[in-house]
Amino acid sequence: METASERPVRLTVADDLQRNRLTVFFRLLLALPFLIWLAIWAVGAFFVAIANWAATLVRGASPRQLHAFLARFARYSVHVYAFLHLAAGPLPRFSGKPGYPIDLEIDPPARQNRWKVGFRLVLAVPVLLLLGAFFGSGWSQYDSSGDEYQRIGLLVVAAVFGWFSALARGRMPRGLRDLIAYGLSYAAQAWAYLTLLTDRYPSSDPLTAIGPLPARDDPIRLESSDDLQRNRLTVFFRLLLAIPHLIWLGLWSIVALFAAIGNWFATLFTGTPPAGLHRFLAAYVRYQAHVGAYLYLVGNPFPGFAGDRGSYPIEIRIADRAPQNRWIVGFRLVLALPAALLMAAFGTLLFSVAVLGWFASLFTGKMPLGLRNAGALALRYTAQAYGYLLLLTDAYPYSGPNVAPPPLTADPTVASPPRGA
Repeated sequence: METASERPVRLTVADDLQRNRLTVFFRLLLALPFLIWLAIWAVGAFFVAIANWAATLVRGASPRQLHAFLARFARYSVHVYAFLHLAAGPLPRFSGKPGYPIDLEIDPPARQNRWKVGFRLVLAVPVLLLLGAFFGSGWSQYDSSGDEYQRIGLLVVAAVFGWFSALARGRMPRGLRDLIAYGLSYAAQAWAYLTLLTDRYPSSDPLTAIGPLPARDDPIRLESSDDLQRNRLTVFFRLLLAIPHLIWLGLWSIVALFAAIGNWFATLFTGTPPAGLHRFLAAYVRYQAHVGAYLYLVGNPFPGFAGDRGSYPIEIRIADRAPQNRWIVGFRLVLALPAALLMAAFGTLLFSVAVLGWFASLFTGKMPLGLRNAGALALRYTAQAYGYLLLLTDAYPYSGPNVAPPPLTADPTVASPPRGA
């Protein structure tokens, strides 16, 4: 697996998650001067980027002065957006110099392939599509009733929820901070690729985007044994092949709704979900993940219809039933609303992964690792959100990327990782 240190464009995170409530409350107002300066700087960066394209096309490498200017602009952009989206606490500087809690490192100029330089804008089209999932698509869509709306970016939703949490607790949730940092990392790589600071194609892999990640043993977690190989024929007809599963999932969802209502009443009175309802709803969540993995090309084989444990390469592990806090159970629908909204934003990322993965898998016979892991992150959060809503657990969904938990140890001094949003 590629590590963050092997990349020419790297996001570094030294943020302590603490936030000043006063600066959080006025964050948008405080960010205005920096956004204005960023817009002015962007005008100069646009013309410098054109000059850098011409020079790199002729020389095969970016001139150092142009490279340094564009790299500093990229670093300043990361500082500003990290501050605006609450991924960092202190005010950034106007200079774009290193030293901010969310910082950017870019390697010096290196030789680049002139063919890739010449067609850089065309090659970057998939990158722009994926960027829309993080920052908002900027184009309109229509819902089933014909009303026009625009997709809201994943980072915007994370920042809004982070604003409320940081205002109430004086601390940014680790999951939301890491999710925003992941989006900023991809945006920085995209800018560097577009402006020819590097010819390394941006990686969408959340597991290598920001360096060390927490090892978590959540009650609902995703495990993958997928080998990235894809059958071109089934990829081409993937949507058609998924129709039987989508029909069955719709029918199962109707029964799951009534099971969830019964589970809510039983858990509210007894404090623990009934074993039968827990098994049924756990199988439903697993099956939903299997279908989603198949439909969105995160997994390859045709899934079964029962949601059996261990039956699919993209597997959702759900812990056994356990006692739950009755107050949290009673207000579960209200408490789950932020998770549901963030899950919808993750859906935009998952759709983008599917579109790009379809073309990549059709031509290469493999799903790119970064896209597969980005899709797995969206599926994991979706499974955790449904598990929380259906009372399979009272642990709130974790929005950030994470790594698999370490093996069990007999050492009692080893603390288990924390849970959180």
